[in-house]
Amino acid sequence: MAATPQVKSDGANIRASAINTIVLGFAADPMARWAWPDSSEYLKMMPQFVNAIGGRAFEHSTAFITEGGRAAALWLPPGVEPDEAKMGAVMEQTLRPEIAADLGAVMKGMAEHHPAESHWYLPLIAADPNWIGQGLGTLLMKHALRRCDEEGIAAYLESSNPRNISFYERHGFRIVGRIQSGSSPVMTPMLRPAVK
Repeated sequence: MAATPQVKSDGANIRASAINTIVLGFAADPMARWAWPDSSEYLKMMPQFVNAIGGRAFEHSTAFITEGGRAAALWLPPGVEPDEAKMGAVMEQTLRPEIAADLGAVMKGMAEHHPAESHWYLPLIAADPNWIGQGLGTLLMKHALRRCDEEGIAAYLESSNPRNISFYERHGFRIVGRIQSGSSPVMTPMLRPAVK
């Protein structure tokens, strides 16, 4: 019987591996590829975006990766926000004029749906497509949600891929809205209430 894969969190030591895994995992994501439909542009900009939206997880030891870098999740603890300045810079560098207004509306919708209550935020979780279906996402999710439950704090995310909604629902998240503008794909905000 194979041993259960281990989850690691070691800040800067896992940064490159975690980012690479997330870039691979989001290569067919509807929202990411709407923003960067050209593969070269996607491969250039997505790592910068990952750093901007979830990079602070490395500073707080709340970036988690499974053995071999097969799956990764970046969680931001209560009170820690994505780096808005870096996100703005990434968007400015690459934003196609025809989607600028729609992307701005999506970002505004994301900000409006963030809970006011203290919460853990999951901006990114992904598996290397070569390792999907091995239970690694569940392993990462349980690892982080255990801490949310111990602290009695809610968890929040936005699903950028409709195929992943049932996965999040199995872990206690529920849909709390719908974010979409013009040509954009749908972004689905989801909240997992605090366990009392």
